[in-house]
Amino acid sequence: MAHEPWITNRHVRLKPCRYGPMLYVAGDQYIGRSLDRYGEFSQGEMELLGQLVRPGQVVLDVGANVGTHTVFLAQAVGPTGTVHAFEPQRLLFQMLCGNVALNALANVRAHPYAVGRAPGTVRVPVLDYQQAGNYGGLSVAGQPQGEAVTLVVLDQFAFNACHLVKIDVEGMESDVIAGAQETIQRLRPTLYLENDREDRSAALIEQLLGLGYRLYWHLPPLFNPDNHFGVAENLFPGIISANMLGIHGSVPQNVALREIRSPDDGWRQP
Repeated sequence: MAHEPWITNRHVRLKPCRYGPMLYVAGDQYIGRSLDRYGEFSQGEMELLGQLVRPGQVVLDVGANVGTHTVFLAQAVGPTGTVHAFEPQRLLFQMLCGNVALNALANVRAHPYAVGRAPGTVRVPVLDYQQAGNYGGLSVAGQPQGEAVTLVVLDQFAFNACHLVKIDVEGMESDVIAGAQETIQRLRPTLYLENDREDRSAALIEQLLGLGYRLYWHLPPLFNPDNHFGVAENLFPGIISANMLGIHGSVPQNVALREIRSPDDGWRQP
């Protein structure tokens, strides 16, 4: 049975979830709803990421939202590792920091920035989080109005180590890669990124193949029948996360996922 929240009001809740206590927006259609009902979010992604990271590693979580992946990854890399989490939506960033603190994760560095191809400023629309919405689906690309938020590139951080980069930025994945080319070419991290926008898929795949990566589709369903709260009802029938796993061609590979052979290879293909 789903757990009752420790604290609740109309808009914000806190529950004991699979990887620790989590604050979330009650009206969020996917992340918040999943945490509320199942005590987890996108467990299929966590299971794959858990196979990719090791204690002591450095991980970047670009598009961290309230920190579901951040908390999991910070626990996976342990106290000798580091997770850099980037989230430009102010309220979600504040919840991200709250979740990091609630779980006593001293190995997380949270950054209130958008990430792209060139330093600057973007506008993040001011949303009404008291209403139902998909708050993980906000794109900050080309927004004419909103709060001014610093736009950074990953290369400016000059990371000495980087083992995994997780990117979920609603269509700006190519921009994040463009602003991280020096880091990627120097450190060759594993990449895990969303690719569910079919009009941008071919260009993103071509970009990554050009950097020497082999790519694989990872398409986990949003609903996990073995969820933390043991709830049998599927609130997300037919909904999957369309992601790509990228491993540099210089790294030995034995991946049990469908390989992406060309830019025209779409996730809907058999």
